[in-house]
Amino acid sequence: MYRYSNGQISLADFKQPVGMNLKESNRWVKKARTILWPEIEKRYAALFTNRKGNVAKPLRLALGACIIQAEYGFSDEETAFMIQENPYLQYFCGYPGYDDEKLPFDPALMVYFRKRLTSEVLGEINEMIVRDAKERQVKEAE
Repeated sequence: MYRYSNGQISLADFKQPVGMNLKESNRWVKKARTILWPEIEKRYAALFTNRKGNVAKPLRLALGACIIQAEYGFSDEETAFMIQENPYLQYFCGYPGYDDEKLPFDPALMVYFRKRLTSEVLGEINEMIVRDAKERQVKEAE
């Protein structure tokens, strides 16, 4: 079973502890803006045909964790720890605010994320991102 998320929040709406001030120029903030989360989420939700059982983790968290793992070469466990400890990675993964109290998911779930987000699915996502970037460049040039 899958429940849709609330979508991308602005960095200003990301709840941060007093004294923490995340920057718009951070690469993970910029990267979050380039991904068409709602469009990808529709396709991801379609993978869940069963309406019973546990609710799946949100696409932002699943895809975000896979991207982070690929970027740094982390193990499944290390990926979960890095997301727990890093507010920029939490923002990228769709958290509403910084929360370092518990792991975002059991590291064993990374196996399921990879099964659902196959190389074909990730290829489609890359194509969507590139197509959107090209369309934005054309609009900016006009």
